[in-house]
Amino acid sequence: MIPDNRITDLLGMELPILLAPMAGAAGSELAIAVSSAGGLGALPCAMLSAEKIRTEMGIIRQRTDGPVNLNFFCHVPPVPDPGKEAAWRDRLRPYYAEFGIDPDTAPAGAGRNPFSAESCAIVEEFRPEVVSFHFGLPDEALMERVKATGAKVIASATTVAEARFLEERGCDAIIAQGAEAGGHRGVFLEADIATQPGTLALVPQVVDAVSVPVIAAGGIADGRGVAACFVLGASAVQVGTAYLSSPEALTSEGHREALARARDDRTVLTNVFTGRPARGLLNRFVSEVGPMSDVAPEFPLATAGVGPLRAAAEAAGLSDFSPLWAGQAAALSAPMEAGELTVKLMRDAQRLLQS
Repeated sequence: MIPDNRITDLLGMELPILLAPMAGAAGSELAIAVSSAGGLGALPCAMLSAEKIRTEMGIIRQRTDGPVNLNFFCHVPPVPDPGKEAAWRDRLRPYYAEFGIDPDTAPAGAGRNPFSAESCAIVEEFRPEVVSFHFGLPDEALMERVKATGAKVIASATTVAEARFLEERGCDAIIAQGAEAGGHRGVFLEADIATQPGTLALVPQVVDAVSVPVIAAGGIADGRGVAACFVLGASAVQVGTAYLSSPEALTSEGHREALARARDDRTVLTNVFTGRPARGLLNRFVSEVGPMSDVAPEFPLATAGVGPLRAAAEAAGLSDFSPLWAGQAAALSAPMEAGELTVKLMRDAQRLLQS
């Protein structure tokens, strides 16, 4: 059983392998490597300034003719709650004291930006082949502007209801993100993460519910996972954690060391780093403050309070306060050049499907 060619034809790829847009860990080098190997490279933009996005896209366009995906968050910025901010700082106060940090000097700020008119102007300037969204979609006017550039629009769904919502609003393909996936959950209709299905259950139900191609995501780290998703009806897969150990990734040394020790039962969904559920490897901060905290401010306002602790710990060679994003299949991945991994994933999957 060979996957259909709907995604490769739609997005201009040779291989139905998409790089997951991992903010903070995926930059131009990783995107170039995956696109040059025949997959779809991605540049996550939520943590980048407009100037940085332009710089990174300029590098990508100079070094590969392959398609690229610009990824954006679509969260609604919350109204700051001084009471909750103060409670969060109080919860973190013992850790500030441990590192000799004055909590009153910790900077405020969101740390992650939603898609905006300024972001849309960058899309219009560079005209990427694909634009993807996490946490829903932008408003109709911005969607129309994105579509007018010729870009194909894809977005994450964690439930069948979200998949239908995205198709009804013009998405060209749906990313079915199972609960196994690393990083932030793409939830935007359903807040209860305890009820969300895994990849094996979600993908075929989304395939049955929508007419556009489906991209499977979550727990896919080798050819076996890729082949399984094709059998379930997916037209392509999106892979993230397996690329974190690639030399082209921006993954920190502490994160790489944690990935090398990864186990199947050592990731959790936690909101203590940003205020929104995201899957990562257990560390001290997650264990002691979370995994899920009622005190953490709304996404992405929790980030500012943790930032000084992360910086101080990393300066001391510790990853105790760093978000170690990873999916449940992290232990299946091994360090490998990103282009080689892209080709290997597809080659191994085809071998299994043809046997």
